Order: sequence, then structure tokens, then C-alpha cells
Amino acid sequence: MRRRISSAAFPVHRHSLPQLMVDGLLVALAYFLAFWLRFDGYPHGRTAEKYDALVFPHILWVVALTLVVLAGFGVYERLWNYVGQRDFLAVGKAVVVATLLVVGLIVVLHPVTYKLPDSPARATVTLPGSVIALFFLLALALLGGVRFAVHLFFEGQFRSFRVAKGARDVLIVGGGDGGRLVVRELVRNPELRMRPVGFVDDDPRKLGTKDEYGLRVLGTTDASALARVLDEVEPDEVVIAIPSAPGTMRARVVTACRARGIPVRTMPTVFELLRDGEGQMRVTHQLREVRVEDMLGRETVRMELGRVGAYLEGQSVLVTGAGGSIGSELCRQIARVGPRKLVLVDHAEDNLFEIARQLTEERHLTVGVPVLADCREAERMREVLSEHRPDTVFHAAAYKHVGMMEQNPVEAVRNNALATRLVARIAGELGVETFVLVSTDKAVMPATVMGASKALAEWAVEAAAAQHPGTTYATVRFGNVLGSSGSVVPIFRRQIAAGGPVTVTDPRMTRYFMTIPEAVQLVIRVGSLAEASGEVFVLEMGEPIRILDLAEQMIRLSGYEPERDIAIEIVGARPGEKFHEELFNPYERAQPTPSQKILRAERTRLDPAWVDETFDYINLLVLEGDAAALAEHVSKLDEERIARTGSFSSDAARAPS
Repeated sequence: MRRRISSAAFPVHRHSLPQLMVDGLLVALAYFLAFWLRFDGYPHGRTAEKYDALVFPHILWVVALTLVVLAGFGVYERLWNYVGQRDFLAVGKAVVVATLLVVGLIVVLHPVTYKLPDSPARATVTLPGSVIALFFLLALALLGGVRFAVHLFFEGQFRSFRVAKGARDVLIVGGGDGGRLVVRELVRNPELRMRPVGFVDDDPRKLGTKDEYGLRVLGTTDASALARVLDEVEPDEVVIAIPSAPGTMRARVVTACRARGIPVRTMPTVFELLRDGEGQMRVTHQLREVRVEDMLGRETVRMELGRVGAYLEGQSVLVTGAGGSIGSELCRQIARVGPRKLVLVDHAEDNLFEIARQLTEERHLTVGVPVLADCREAERMREVLSEHRPDTVFHAAAYKHVGMMEQNPVEAVRNNALATRLVARIAGELGVETFVLVSTDKAVMPATVMGASKALAEWAVEAAAAQHPGTTYATVRFGNVLGSSGSVVPIFRRQIAAGGPVTVTDPRMTRYFMTIPEAVQLVIRVGSLAEASGEVFVLEMGEPIRILDLAEQMIRLSGYEPERDIAIEIVGARPGEKFHEELFNPYERAQPTPSQKILRAERTRLDPAWVDETFDYINLLVLEGDAAALAEHVSKLDEERIARTGSFSSDAARAPS
């Protein structure tokens, strides 16, 4: 097995050798100048004669010792043009230690003596305190100063805004770290033909201030203030340089710029930076067009994945539906927390191949195991779980398209309900520690076969929790996910690209939305949140969004005007489709949890025996292929549950404020 060698074993990088030589000269200069300044032009004068043996005979090993100490503090692991605050701090610590060692070694190991005048006796010479102080200050100033000067040069501080002919004026939204990062890249690379002209920022303390390049904060992103800045500056382009910017702010900027025909680009969001890892990639290469996902009308949920997913480190984790939109993002994020093994299960070869390739080639994951398997096949799933012995299972495999499931109710129930019951039971029998089901808000008071099949999946997990106490079961429920395979967003994109019309079922239709990375981070968090097995957790989705507003927003983002350039056609609601989705059933009450944006659905538990009887009958209908009877039966199941468990009042079921 190839042994991985840590970079810490080589404190001096080969590209840092010139820096090592320069530092050696600077240390020698500092040591000599300390004597020269102290004795007014050493080596002349009788006062300094007794210190002769402390200067040139010792200067070589003083230099060597100081360089060793600098290397030990990691000073040569980074090139000077990339130095930062930590590097300057390391230089300061190293100079302190080196100075103390020099003094100590001269006293202990290399004492110097000289002959007293007019006497045969000899006396020991020690470094004067003033020389020690001067050496420390000079070494610190020279070693830190040369790094600072090189850093300033590469940052463009010694250069003016020299841009190529025909450069575009760029207004930057965000005067913080992200905005300065963009400006730094533009200054370093004049060939990009982009000239920064100023900032807008919502922090009132920054208004009117200038950055290190002389660029001023011209205003805020308030609608009127932003309009004034855009009209006065007349930029050719606007760049949103706040990775954590809320969707409402992005929407204001895009709306104001679209009205003036100004293109808008944005830095990646926090989730994209965390998921993809920015490394040393140039920020200007990461700028992209603003997408509808960036402009959700609510605060973005952000979590520290390294903290909330720490329980998966060193574990064997299995993800079903690993090639789907939710499953693949689960795999990408789990890969970042260092699992011992990541088992990717999917029955679609192309999807499984693609996520396995991404994890191996792009993320260098060496512990991923792609497994072609169908969750509906009992023997195959038992074989997979027995072989890989996962500690945690995330069950994301499901059919999601409502209309398609209405036409294929037997397969909807077989895949979403019966397969979930099967995998949950096998996980319990084999001693899996944690089982997490990914559910949907369509399982709440279901009006479609797809919703009913996911409600049954939730019941199956609840029953398995009672039957297998050694496994912690949890269900996580959330609304629509932007960009997922069942989302309306890809449909709207295709319709806009084709020139329209964009089809909306009903102007009153609303849905909850969140992004895939947000949903997945919360799903991972739920895996460590369950206190009692069988609990249902609900992601707080914010305010629902009108589908008509979403369609209009996407049309404008594409550079068109609704109804003028792209028509919107109202086609009417499909059978069973609800105008407004709910997150809690009438028999559930929302309770807070220790985690932000995650609620627990408190409800009376079902009798596992009744759940088994229900599933046995449904399984019989599936085997017989009786689609009509199956659809009729599952449509009445939720009413039967309410009859068995009762319901909370509608006010009690609302999420706590």
C-alpha cells in the first residue's frame, strides 16, 4: 500500500528555496546592523573590539539557526505573494524564538572571552541587551517587510487600474470580503477588460468609505438608492459578490438592472462554495448568471456541514436513489465529512455511473462503492446490506412525478411504499444504527397517488421503529426542491428556451421551495437529531411562492418580458392537485427542535399491527395489478388514520413562530 506523506514532513517547499536564501541574507544583515548601529559604525573604535568574536565567527550559525526556526514555524510552506495574517504572525513568533536561542547558545555553548587590558586575566563577553533588542527589531522588520512588499506588488497596490482598451465598467454589490476579492482579481488581470467603479452595500457604516484601491461605497441595495447609483454610474455590468446574500436582495438587484438592460452576474452561493470547494480557483472564473434559485423569497438556511455531519465520519453510509437529484447531492455532501465507506445504490445505470464518476474523478473519493440494485427486490437488498453493513442508511429512492404516478398507481405504491417498508425492515433486522427516510409535503393529506404512496412510506418507517428498537428511524419531510427531477423549474426552462408558452396550472397555485443543497444538509442533520425512534421532522420552508410569480421571474431572468415576449398559458389544475400544500397533517402538531429550521411533528403513534395489515392488503392489490382498487383504497387511508388517532386543531398544527 502506498504511504501518504504529510506535507508537514517537508517544512521547506522546493519553490521556497529563493525565499530561504533571501531570508538568510536579511538575517545576516540584521545581526551585523545590530552591532553597527549600537557602536556607531562598528568595527571601528576600541569600544567594540571585545565584541569582534561575537560578530563574524558567529554570524553563519546565527543565520542557520534562525532559518531552521523559521522553517519549523511553517514560514516556507507558502510563496510570498500568497502570505496572509497567519504568515506574518508565524514570522513574529519565529523571530522571538530565534533571538532567545541565539542569546542562550552564545552564553551556554559558545562563550567568548577576551584579554583584559594591562592584565593576563580574561573575561567573558556577553551580547549587550541593546544589540539583542536591535537584532530582534531589525530581523522582524526585514523579514516581515520583504514579504509585505512582495504581497503588495502582487496585489496590485503598486500599480494603477491599467485595463485593456474597451474595458467594461463593473459595479460590485457587496463591500466586504467577497467584493474586495473580486476587485483584487480584476486589478491583477487587466486582460479581463473589466474596470471596477464602486460598491453598493447595505451596511450603513461602509457608506461613503473607500477600500484599499480607492473605490467608494456609493449606496445601498434599497430599491430607490440602487436605482440612483445605477443611473449615475451607468455600469456595463453588475456583479453580486456576497455568497450569503438573501434571495430578496438578489431579486431587487436583478429587477433594477433588468429594467436598465444591465447584465448581472453573481459569485457562487455559500452552498456551491462548500459543495464544490473553491480551492485556489480564480473568482472571475466562478462568476455566473443569476438563477432563480438565488432569488428565493426567504432567508437561506446555512449549516456547518462539518459539525452537523460529524456523526458520519468514519462510518459506513448507504444512500438509496444515489443517482437522483436528492440522492446524488446527499452523496456529494456526505463525501466531504470523511465516511469509512459510501455505498451508492441505484437501479438506473446511467445515473449511478455519473455520480460515481463525479465522486471519484472530481472529489477524489476512494471509498465510494456503486451498487446496481432495485429497492423493490428483497433478496438483492438483503444481500447489499449484509455485504456492506452500513451504520446509517438514507433512503432517497422514490418516484416523484405526480402526473406520471397518477397514470401508474401500481408502480407508484410498489416503489415508494412497499420498497420503503422492505428496506426499513431489512435495515432493522441487520442492526443498522440509523435509518432516514426522505419524504415530501405531498404526503400531508394526500390528494394524489404519489402523495399517498409517500404517506404510506412514512407509516412503514413508523411501524419499523416499533418493531426494531435497535435501529433509530427518522423521517424528514419538505416541499419542492428547485432543480430536482420532480421540480417545475426544469420544465419552465425548457418552455422558455423553446419560445413559450410557459404553462401554469392555476394563478392561485402556490408551493414551498428550497434549494437542493439546503434540503440535503437538513436531511443529514436529521440523522443525528432523533431522540425517539420513528419521529417525523419537517423542514421549515418559509413562505410559499406563487407558481405564476415563479414563471414570470424565470422569464425575466432569461431576458424576456412575460406575455410580451413569452406567453403564459393557464391550463387548469390536474385531477387531485391541491392549490396549496401543507407541511403538517391535522393529527400532527409542530414542535421546535435544537436545530435551526427543523421542526418535529408530534403525533399519536400508529398500531404497528394495523400498519402491517394495511400493507398486506395493499401488497395483494399490487400483486393482482388492480390499479383502480388500489387507487381507491389508498385515497381513503388518511381518513382512516385520522379516525384512529384523532387530530389537533389547525391552530395547534401550525409551526411555532
